[in-house]
Amino acid sequence: MNYNGTHYRTIWPDPQDKRQICIIDQRKLPHDFIVEKVGTAEQMVTAIRDMHVRGAGLIGAAAGFGMYLAALQAPDASFDAFMAIAAKSFDASRPTARNLMWAVERILQAMAQSPDPAEKRAMAYSTACTIADEDAEFCRRIGEHGLKILEEISRKKNGAPVNILTHCNAGWLAFVDHGSATAPIYAARESGLPVHVWVDETRPWNQGSRLTAWELYQEGVANTLICDNTGGHLMQLGQVDLVIVGADRVTHTGDVVNKIGTYLKALAAKDNNVPFFVALPSSTFDWKLDNGMEIPIEQRSEEEIITLTGKDTQGELRTVLLAGKETRAANYSFDVTPARLITGLITERGIVKPERSSIHQLFPEAGHLGRTRLQDKL
Repeated sequence: MNYNGTHYRTIWPDPQDKRQICIIDQRKLPHDFIVEKVGTAEQMVTAIRDMHVRGAGLIGAAAGFGMYLAALQAPDASFDAFMAIAAKSFDASRPTARNLMWAVERILQAMAQSPDPAEKRAMAYSTACTIADEDAEFCRRIGEHGLKILEEISRKKNGAPVNILTHCNAGWLAFVDHGSATAPIYAARESGLPVHVWVDETRPWNQGSRLTAWELYQEGVANTLICDNTGGHLMQLGQVDLVIVGADRVTHTGDVVNKIGTYLKALAAKDNNVPFFVALPSSTFDWKLDNGMEIPIEQRSEEEIITLTGKDTQGELRTVLLAGKETRAANYSFDVTPARLITGLITERGIVKPERSSIHQLFPEAGHLGRTRLQDKL
C-alpha cells in the first residue's frame, strides 16, 4: 500500500541490519505513522500480544520473523530446546488465529532439515521472508478472484457503484500487503470499477474507524464509517450489495472465526439475501478441526471496552473512561460464523463453497498434509 506516495509493506527486515525487523505500530494510527524496529523474539511476542501488529496474515508473518529472531538468540548447545520454548511463547500470544501457529510450525519444519545451528538460522530467515512474500502474493490473487464478483454485481447495477460492507480490518494493515477483504476492492479501483465501502467501526479496538477508513482514504477508495449495529439497517434499505470480511481461522468444513460481530453481520445478510463472502489465504485454514465452536476464542482485557484512547481537538493523546470505574466487562475478541451463513470463500486459488468437499477439492494436498505447509499448485 502507498502512504504519502511511498509503498510500504506492514513488516520487513531492516535493509541496513537484517537482525532488526521493521513493523508499523498500528496502535498509533491513524494519527501517527511510526515504524518500530524489533530486535528480539520477546519484543516480537509483545508486539503481537499488545497489538502493535494485528490481523491474521500479518501476525503469521510477524511470528515467522520472530522465530528467526529467536534463532539468532538461541545458544548452539541448546538450540532446539530454546526454539521449542520460543514457539510456545508465540503460540500463546494470540491463540485464535491459525496463521500464527502455521508460521511457527513452518519455521520449525524448515530448521529441522539441518543439524547445524548456522544453517538453521539461515533457513529461519529465508523461510520467514518466503512466508511474507507468499502472504502478499496470495492476497493479490484473492483480489483478482474477488474482482469477478464485484464486476458481476456492477453489470447488474448498470455500472452504478458497488456498495460493500466490511467488518474490522482485513486490509493491507492486517496482512503483508493488499489485504484479504480489501484486495478485491483495490483490484476494482485499479480496473476503474466504482465501489463504495461501508466501514464498521468495530469495537472495542475500532479497527474499522482507526485503520480501515484511514487505509481506504490513503488509497482513494470512497468509504463511509458506520456504527457496528448499522449494517443490518443498511441491508434492509437495499444499500449493501455484498459483505466481504476476513478471517482468523477457518475450518476445513467452512466455519469461520473472525472479529466479534461477524456472526451478527452474517445473520443480517442471510435475512436480507445479501451475499456474504469471506476472504482468506490458505494459511488461515485449520485442516484438523471440523467444528468452528472448537476453536479457542481469545478474551482480552476489560479495559479495552471501558476505556478509549484518541487525540483531542488540540492534538493531545488522551485515554478516557466510557463507563463507571466499578463496571466489569467481558471482552471476547472473536465469534464463529457457521458455514451455512456464508456464500463463498475467496482464496488465492479461487472462490469455493464453504463445505468440506469443495474446500478439499480446491486444496487436495490438505487431506494428508494436515498442518504442514500447503504448496501452491496453480
